[in-house]
Amino acid sequence: MAVAEVPGSPQPHRTGDAVPGQSPLAGMRAAYEHLWLLYVRTWRGSIFGNFAQPVLFLVAMGVGLGSYVDKADSAAMGGVPYLQFLAPALLVSSVMQASVFEATFSILEGFTWVRRYHAMYATPLTPFAIAFGQLAWIATRATLVGSIFLVVILLFGAAATPGIIFAVPVGTLTALAFAGPIAAFMSTQRDTSAFNSIWRFGITPLFLFSGTFFPISQLPEQIRWIAWVLPLWHGVDLSRSLALGTAYEDPLVQVAHVVILSTYAIVGTVAMFVMFRRRLES
Repeated sequence: MAVAEVPGSPQPHRTGDAVPGQSPLAGMRAAYEHLWLLYVRTWRGSIFGNFAQPVLFLVAMGVGLGSYVDKADSAAMGGVPYLQFLAPALLVSSVMQASVFEATFSILEGFTWVRRYHAMYATPLTPFAIAFGQLAWIATRATLVGSIFLVVILLFGAAATPGIIFAVPVGTLTALAFAGPIAAFMSTQRDTSAFNSIWRFGITPLFLFSGTFFPISQLPEQIRWIAWVLPLWHGVDLSRSLALGTAYEDPLVQVAHVVILSTYAIVGTVAMFVMFRRRLES
């Protein structure tokens, strides 16, 4: 005998009912919102470091070392005070390091320790939404770190021109150029053994030899080409040219910087999506 359904009463679960669909944009927004809410609960633990790092770098390298550089040879940096030469490059380098942290620790946490991504995948969220939601959060975090660094630069009087504000979007683009490929790689890892290798043999040498502290023209000619291959120098040189108002002198070089950084970001994003889907569907 059939049971009459009372209007407005809860309906019994029907095996085989389709899970409600969701647009890719709505899914990405939901994954992003989850990461944003996590940060809202924990931001106090990182905000001091976000201010302290640029202050320490600018005091130690820009003011301390810079005073010796300026006294020794005022034309060494193209006639620009060392603090102004260093500031936009440090902004981009610091944003890059922050994005690498998000693309290593957070990815391993999401797949292995907390299994956040698997929990998301158990809902209507797709691998596309999860991967791009994570990448959108990394871009937001990079922009936040860059904006804080910009405030510190302005407080130090280290801005040569108003063009320093363009260092923030350049930093975000540089962050995405690193975050996509590294997140794709970290999605294949099961423990922290890859962390040390990434920082020791990748991030630290890049930070030191990508024109952050001195022009790459001072590097031996035999290894100078490495700067062109890897993305950090492109972000450093582009942000510095915009901050110092010299971008118009070599416009094709600046276009090349944007193209190379964008290529890294796009290829890395595609790789990240493919690896997220493979890991979640396995």
